[in-house]
Amino acid sequence: MSPLDPQQAAARTWFESLRDRICAAFEAIERDAGSDASFEYTAWDRIDPSGEPGGGGVRGVMKGKIFEKVGVNVSTVGGTFEGDFAKSIHGAGSDPRFFATGISLVAHMVNPHVPAVHMNTRFLVTTKRWFGGGGDLNPPLPYAEDTADFHGEMQAACDAHDPGYYPRFKQWAEDYFWIPHRGVARGVGGIFYDHMDGDFDADFALTRSVGEAFLASYPRIVRRRMDMAWTPEEEAIMLEWRGRYAEFNLVHDRGTLFGLKTGGNIDAILMSLPPRATWS
Repeated sequence: MSPLDPQQAAARTWFESLRDRICAAFEAIERDAGSDASFEYTAWDRIDPSGEPGGGGVRGVMKGKIFEKVGVNVSTVGGTFEGDFAKSIHGAGSDPRFFATGISLVAHMVNPHVPAVHMNTRFLVTTKRWFGGGGDLNPPLPYAEDTADFHGEMQAACDAHDPGYYPRFKQWAEDYFWIPHRGVARGVGGIFYDHMDGDFDADFALTRSVGEAFLASYPRIVRRRMDMAWTPEEEAIMLEWRGRYAEFNLVHDRGTLFGLKTGGNIDAILMSLPPRATWS
């Protein structure tokens, strides 16, 4: 993979620093619950289809008392898209070379009252340069307070840059995180944006704000719910809901497809799948 230019290096550094702070916040929750669970990190290397080194990443996974399974991955990869897949990627139709760096996070919780969550942000370079990502809350047992908290932080992050962003990105998330074969939403939404290829500094600032909004809201929501008692019936609701989450990620999620099509680490790509799930 070619040496990183200043923009690529800045994005990579930010995603890795956000990973470190999120993992520290999640481990602190486990400590407060009396658990010594910590993230285990596994580095992986990617070989490009050309045979050249294609970057790699680090997969971080923790299984604890509060977090049944949480994965926080960072990767920085580059090379050439294979075949017709390039035509599906913004700016790659005429030139299959690419660079991508980003963070991806999914948390599945022990307590069904604590919402699962997804967040990822990324920077891609083809013949264009753009940011994308967002975050969405996925509670088996929704609470209006938690939904308002999460959306409030995401709206504040967006409004700091453009008051039109939040309604646009909120609707984008509702449209994207929809399970068409079930006719239901994956969760209570959040924001989703893609192909932000205007001013690098402005788009990078927005992406950093989204990461900060996640860090401000989600650990607070976890602490609000993690000591609640639950029933076997509520756990059964969570496990069936997880099955639908898995269906979306395996059938419809573009990030899963991107990872598989670009030769990413299989365990890192599929870390979004829950450790337990049921289908009725």
